[in-house]
Amino acid sequence: MSKRILMVLSEYGYWGEELVGPLEKFDARGYRTTFMTPTGKRAHALPPSLDPDYIDAPLGRSVTTADMARRATELDESSRLDNPLSLMELIPERPYYSALNHLRELEDYNRRLEEALEGVLSSFDALVIVGGSGPIVDLANNERLHELIMAFIAADKPILGECYGVAPLAFARDLETRASLLWGKHVTGHPKEYDYKDGTGFLGVDFNMGPPPYPLEYILRDAVGPDGGFHGNVGKELSVIVDYPFVTARSTPDSTLSGELLIEVLENGLRRYGW
Repeated sequence: MSKRILMVLSEYGYWGEELVGPLEKFDARGYRTTFMTPTGKRAHALPPSLDPDYIDAPLGRSVTTADMARRATELDESSRLDNPLSLMELIPERPYYSALNHLRELEDYNRRLEEALEGVLSSFDALVIVGGSGPIVDLANNERLHELIMAFIAADKPILGECYGVAPLAFARDLETRASLLWGKHVTGHPKEYDYKDGTGFLGVDFNMGPPPYPLEYILRDAVGPDGGFHGNVGKELSVIVDYPFVTARSTPDSTLSGELLIEVLENGLRRYGW
């Protein structure tokens, strides 16, 4: 039976290759892919990711070939990304503790959450969180996405996070223990050396954040704890880590390999790679 992949995209911009890379690998294997965004709004690629002349400042070179720019543009302009699932409509919102009938509302929330997650888990074999700067805004601290991540982990189903799409994996935590799901795991992600010093931007807003609002490396180092490990692999062309159930990819050039490795996880039981 064909594998079914749920791919989550930011409404504030995804990086073209970080969608195209794994998606093309899934297509080649005959996988069925479904897209989801936080509110059901159609996602679009960040313009620099479609420009082969755009220079990535930390690396001092373009990270997008002319061919990749063409493929990413074709996908972004196609109808394939139209009508994504809505995370907001699918997963209920946890009530505030100040709610008038908090216990009743919490019971109702847990009932609706369990029903929603059962539906998702019966429909998909893996979760992919596509990278780019957009996830900083609407995915990293998205509690609905956190519930989805925890459900996939509880069901022993793999999750791929790319670039800043790794951040939600660090922030998804059980509200009783507050322990990170990444505790004791090995991961990769944007090291400090790969972060912009200026120019972090998003779609739909007239705002230059400058550097990212948090160094992802520091978040990940804290999340994995003393028995896990963060692997920036600075100076190496590729950095993808598999520590089941997580597949993590550092940045743009790792996109295709991360898709290949998720396929290895799903089809051949790969549990460890890259460390």
